[in-house]
Amino acid sequence: MVLEPIHCPSCNNTNIVKHGKSPEGKQRYKCRNRDCPRSTFLLQYTYQGHLPEVKRKISDMAVNGSGIRDTARVLNVSPTTVIEELKKRMVS
Repeated sequence: MVLEPIHCPSCNNTNIVKHGKSPEGKQRYKCRNRDCPRSTFLLQYTYQGHLPEVKRKISDMAVNGSGIRDTARVLNVSPTTVIEELKKRMVS
């Protein structure tokens, strides 16, 4: 049996503990690094809009001039998800 260490997606720390289950039944994990901006995370998200790669692609497509509906169609996410992510990026 091989155990692979789980890394936090934000701080890349390996000091991770199990932290219950999500409503969909997926395992939730908690990062024990106090300075980490993300306290809990999942390894497999049910909705693709929660993935960091998809959020990055939303920003990249907006910079390149893609519209909200076009971005949502290409990435298979809701237009509301695209709008909310762009709002977050404008504030930061």
